[in-house]
Amino acid sequence: GEDRVVGVVMPSRFSSRETQDDARTVAKALGIRCEELSIEPCFRAYLETLKGVFGDRTPARLQDRLPGRAPDVTEQNIQARIRGNLLMALSNKFGWLVLTTGNKSETSVGYATLYGDMAGGFAVIKDVPKTRVYELCRWRNSQGEEVIPASIIEREPSAELAPDQKDSDTLPPYEVLDRIIED
Repeated sequence: GEDRVVGVVMPSRFSSRETQDDARTVAKALGIRCEELSIEPCFRAYLETLKGVFGDRTPARLQDRLPGRAPDVTEQNIQARIRGNLLMALSNKFGWLVLTTGNKSETSVGYATLYGDMAGGFAVIKDVPKTRVYELCRWRNSQGEEVIPASIIEREPSAELAPDQKDSDTLPPYEVLDRIIED
């Protein structure tokens, strides 16, 4: 029941206000507790710790987003791994089961981070293609009150680990990808 489920919002500098608001809205609609843990302090600490080893490969001050000196997938994966680490800490402390968030489309092409969004004890939607996830969301909302804000379903998918990032920057449209992985 709802008293046994906790949502965790873990924003970074790349998390949109809409995504954070939508997460809170879903938690409220489900009647579940919602904790917020900003990953920004941890992310800055990681970047500072790695600065000497990374050298010129990482800008000294990422927040300036200097042209031509953008971070790469390494910094994106660090954010996902911070989130995974925090979720596992909560799991250890409170005996919670962490659910991974990757769907079949993402995991089949490696669009997930080991020890990041792949961390957890149960992968609820690992066999559900992304387009089916959206179908299930629409179906759930058709059963009464809207639990999943339409903005989640309509907004272009993004891992939000880099400025203005969209899944389509790296992957084919999910309608195409899902046909490929189903064959």
